[in-house]
Amino acid sequence: MAKSEKLIYAAVGRRKSSVCRVFLTPGEGKMIVNGHEAKEYFPLETLITDISQPLKVTNNIGKYDVKANIVGGGFSGQAGALRLAIARALVKASEDYKKVLRANGLLTVDSRVVERKKYGLRKARKDSQFSKR
Repeated sequence: MAKSEKLIYAAVGRRKSSVCRVFLTPGEGKMIVNGHEAKEYFPLETLITDISQPLKVTNNIGKYDVKANIVGGGFSGQAGALRLAIARALVKASEDYKKVLRANGLLTVDSRVVERKKYGLRKARKDSQFSKR
């Protein structure tokens, strides 16, 4: 392997209407999401702990740099897509992590999406208030 060549593990994660492409490289633990630091990009601390969960479970915090491109959805869906993509990239880095990630539910795709609105109703299931008179 040449000196300029780095190991890069790429993976894709999806959640709701968000799609995330992740590139894991050995480094000091930087997380760049759409050109911003992860702490700047995600508004809630809970989302940041959520996306770092795969690295924490496999004892890899500070060992990999994460570069992510996320398209579509809101912050919650984007964080879920990023978490899945990081977990999948870690499995590509080492097959040993698969058992730990699977046990913590980090490789399972959360396929829940918003139910479509039905005609004649206010939302997907909400109806207008019934009036006797």
